[in-house]
Amino acid sequence: MKVRFNNDAEVVRRIQEGLKAKGGYCPCKLPRTPENKCMCEEFRMQIADPDFEGYCHCMLYYKEK
Repeated sequence: MKVRFNNDAEVVRRIQEGLKAKGGYCPCKLPRTPENKCMCEEFRMQIADPDFEGYCHCMLYYKEK
């Protein structure tokens, strides 16, 4: 299992700018709650799932099996 950034550097740049503007909270989710602090709870649960392979909600990270 490996977690890496998206291969598209422009996507990574834009999401990282959004994270900076929102104080580390996912720019794709409105509520600024602990669950939405990057790396969000949703993606941490997907990482824990051995059958999941894919991107996080905002497409910043990709989990490989």
